[in-house]
Amino acid sequence: MTKLILVRHGEAEGNINRRFHGHTDSKITENGFLQIEAVANRLKDEHIDAIYSSDLTRTYQTALGIAKGRGLEIIKTDKLREIYGGKWEDVLWEELPNIFPESYEFWLNDPLYLVMPGGESMVDFQNRVCNAVDEIVRENKGKTVCISTHGTVIKVLLCRYYGKSLSYFPEIIWCDNTSITVVEFDESFNPTVTVEGDNSHLMGISTLEKQSWWRKKLIEGEDRE
Repeated sequence: MTKLILVRHGEAEGNINRRFHGHTDSKITENGFLQIEAVANRLKDEHIDAIYSSDLTRTYQTALGIAKGRGLEIIKTDKLREIYGGKWEDVLWEELPNIFPESYEFWLNDPLYLVMPGGESMVDFQNRVCNAVDEIVRENKGKTVCISTHGTVIKVLLCRYYGKSLSYFPEIIWCDNTSITVVEFDESFNPTVTVEGDNSHLMGISTLEKQSWWRKKLIEGEDRE
């Protein structure tokens, strides 16, 4: 069995300022560093053979916290970066539907057809991410690998691992900063998601706890949390 531990980066400026930060190199907040300490403590007894990270500051600093005391080199790659938003970059989330109504509508309801204006398409982004992670998993067969990455990265990976198209993307709840998602691969590299978005180590310092934007309304009108 090969085990993949996906960790979303610690809380960053874009998460608090509510700006779209894809390739924008947002820095970790004070609370984000507390989250990184918490997830590192959560994983301290977990054997990890290799640690990979997106090359952006928020993910690399998260990986540094997890790697502390392990004697492991962090392998950075831009292939694990968040989606490139093009003209969306560093724009307030509340302004996006007014400035880019068409692409924002696809983002909300059917990302399969989303092309970021001046940026990546969701299809190309998913292919970039999945190809990178597939390569990492195959290079580390039988080992446990931790990847420090981004929220949208984790969601498109889950679409693939659940055998769903990108149209399923809106049905997957956003994972919290430094939450943990675990995927296990058998000998033939067939994936099984065993943990999704576990943030139980974030008592009192959760980012999503303080925000309401991520809650998805169900058909019955109830919040899904």
